[in-house]
Amino acid sequence: MPEMPEVETVRRILQEVIVGKTIRDIDVFYPKMIRNVDEATFIHMLEGQTIKRMDRYGKHLQFITEDWVVFSHLRMEGKYFIKPLDEPKEKHEHMIIYFTDGTSLRYHDTRKFGTFDVIHPAEIKQNSPLVGLGPEPTSSELTPTYLTKKLRHKTRAIKPTLLDQTVICGLGNIYVDEVLFRSKIHPETPAGLLTKKQIKFIIQSCKQVIEKAIELGGTTVRSYTASLGVTGRFQNELNVHTKVDQPCPVCGTTISKTKVGGRGTYLCTTCQKQRHK
Repeated sequence: MPEMPEVETVRRILQEVIVGKTIRDIDVFYPKMIRNVDEATFIHMLEGQTIKRMDRYGKHLQFITEDWVVFSHLRMEGKYFIKPLDEPKEKHEHMIIYFTDGTSLRYHDTRKFGTFDVIHPAEIKQNSPLVGLGPEPTSSELTPTYLTKKLRHKTRAIKPTLLDQTVICGLGNIYVDEVLFRSKIHPETPAGLLTKKQIKFIIQSCKQVIEKAIELGGTTVRSYTASLGVTGRFQNELNVHTKVDQPCPVCGTTISKTKVGGRGTYLCTTCQKQRHK
């Protein structure tokens, strides 16, 4: 599943290859992906529009045109490809955007979980997929005061709490495992029982992990292979995620895999001692 660093990598590539292109037409082969308008309205709103820039917040890509912002969430398997107009459509290409310069942008999604919303810029703060999301892991808004307030009185384990996009926007399963390992916190620790020191460690680890992952183009693992000709390299920096039965890089204890909040979770039971049950 593409997480924030992978989505940022896609944004940077699209910024280089589609900004300045004008949309001639759009084919939508799976209309259920479009959430806030019908297929015909979506196409009509974007025909003739020029891509001005690419933005991102958390895991949401934003295609900025003269009049509209298109929010794209890749969910589990979404990818983008740039192809010539006349290249045959592949089975899992559910949207094709045709540009006037003879190229096309193909949205490919084997699971069909990806979503699209088209919003007027003036309505983004009140009526967009960003409403209610927390700060990003690298944001200056992610402070000990903010996180302490969000975690206070929560009995839910810290792992699913950090996956909650209203708490921190952009963290996914891979990076939460890595953040908790660096912070020496067991993933089943009740969020409301974390100390001030542990909360500071989480914030520090969030920034370090995400900044490094973005620098390396994200993580290429079984569940996410980069599109647009880019392969992430952060998988070479992983300490625990996918490392089951391998030695912990800090203490040598065998890395374990369990389930927390229904998600596969990797940890070192020595470095991340379970102090609360």
